[in-house]
Amino acid sequence: MKLRKISFHNVKLSNKLLIMYFFAVFIPIVLTNITFYHVTIENVKKQQMQDSKLALQQITNNFGRIVDEAVGISSSLYTNSNINSFLEKDFITDIDYIDDYNTYIRTFNQSSPINPSINSIRFFTDNPTMIYSGGVYLITKEIKQLEWYKQVSLGRTTGPIMIHSPASIDSRTFAVIRKLDYFNFNNKEKIVRIEINPANIKQIFENVTFKGDLFLLNDEGEIEYSTKKGLNWLKKPLKYNQISYPDNTVTINTKIKDRTYLHNWKVVGAISEKTMLETVNDSGRFIILLACINLLLPTVIIIIIARSFLMRLHRVLKHVKRMKNQDFEIIDGQEFKDEIGQLTIEYNRMSKKIKELIHDVFLANIQKKDLEIKRNRAQLSALQSQINPHFLFNALETIRMRSVIKQEMETANIIHNMAKIFRNSLTWGKDMVTVQAEVKLINSFLEIQKYRFGDKLDYKINVDDVALDRWIPNMSFLPFIENASIHGIEPLADDGKITINISLNNGLLTCIVMDNGAGMTIDKRNQLLSSLEKEEEIGENVGIKNVFYRLKLYYGNQFDFELESKENKGTKITIKVPEKLKGKFVATEDREKKLYFIK
Repeated sequence: MKLRKISFHNVKLSNKLLIMYFFAVFIPIVLTNITFYHVTIENVKKQQMQDSKLALQQITNNFGRIVDEAVGISSSLYTNSNINSFLEKDFITDIDYIDDYNTYIRTFNQSSPINPSINSIRFFTDNPTMIYSGGVYLITKEIKQLEWYKQVSLGRTTGPIMIHSPASIDSRTFAVIRKLDYFNFNNKEKIVRIEINPANIKQIFENVTFKGDLFLLNDEGEIEYSTKKGLNWLKKPLKYNQISYPDNTVTINTKIKDRTYLHNWKVVGAISEKTMLETVNDSGRFIILLACINLLLPTVIIIIIARSFLMRLHRVLKHVKRMKNQDFEIIDGQEFKDEIGQLTIEYNRMSKKIKELIHDVFLANIQKKDLEIKRNRAQLSALQSQINPHFLFNALETIRMRSVIKQEMETANIIHNMAKIFRNSLTWGKDMVTVQAEVKLINSFLEIQKYRFGDKLDYKINVDDVALDRWIPNMSFLPFIENASIHGIEPLADDGKITINISLNNGLLTCIVMDNGAGMTIDKRNQLLSSLEKEEEIGENVGIKNVFYRLKLYYGNQFDFELESKENKGTKITIKVPEKLKGKFVATEDREKKLYFIK
């Protein structure tokens, strides 16, 4: 078997353009934008991670700075001999205490710069000769039971100790506590407690660009402060590793370095990838929008250019194909200067030359042949008129059966419907039919029209059950449906619809035929209604006039006909006839119904 050689020249021009567009425009643009999108996403992710680390480092530095300020103040008090002497002195009178208090404690507070990060400075001593007020407190039994006192009193180091303490029910602050034992005259126990302003702590952890949850952890991994809502870290110790996060959570941590009093303390940040990628998603949407623009603009330009020559090329090809049927119609329209325009000009010139040649050389022979053909057609028509119509029905039935055998059911169904319509139109002895038989004929006709028009036509038939067995003249409604299909729906481009409603109310059989087709002007409607009243003139609309006259003959003044139509809006025809004629039906042996009028 010889393989057929594949050639690109056998591909349609429209398909060639589609291939060129797909491989030269669509795929490169899509791949470029996908690559650009992934590169941008990765860069934004890295930038977001770097920004989060910088924000966390800023929190760590700011917290360490506040603690350093409190430690610095504790160091100055630790080496202040005047304050240490004041706390060691045994006062004989209250006046002596007040004078020394104003001299050392009050003077120290006034001379020291105001630091907004420090909430309070408190001195604790077991000196019984002092008046305990104004920041000086007695070390009572209750204080000795507190955890911070035990840490200071039992501590082996002279350095400051960092502890947390409740600022309120819903918040916590931190305090730097130091034992004042620098000098040798340590006859009494002296402790200074410097509390950090909780508002500054809150501002450090909440007024940052970090978009996740923050945790301040001590050397044992317990949460000392957190911005995460719903945690019970204020009321009882809670370790960070007891908190569960989704798998897509990114954790960042920084240690507070170079501080012995904050040894192994660190700040941990937990942020979900979804939150981190909010900026990435915004960038992604922008990239997608840019990609759509980059794809849409070339697509529109290519479509416009392709339509510019494909439509004209198809028009030339259509006229060339007509030549085989001796149709040498000239291509109308503006003459253009591109290659297709030159091809159109040359085609018109060739068509004119062929017409002249046919007219000059073959006209006489054609006239002679035409007379001979007409004579043969007359003989053929005479012969055909003698053929029994049943031959046509048998031929159609044969074609239908062969279609069924080949499983071409749609073709078989259409041929079957055509046969039923032909048989009905040629069987003139059957004057009266039931509404049900008429509806079947209408349905057969509409199925043929549906096969012809495709999706352009849609129809719906609504019939009351009580009306199905009523008798009417044969083909009373079908011509109106045919008129709606041909004159109403056929001019439309799409979305054509025909609706038939047949009902029985108060002894009247009503048929309403509606379409959304081309309709007619008021003048044309009035002209049609006027022509129906002139029975001696048939002229145009033979089918409608014929059925109109037949119904009027059967029913006389009891027949009602209404026509409503608007141009480009559709047409509505209403036919009303009595439920029964003034007569009776008698069944004959061949089961046909004949009508006998009662005078």
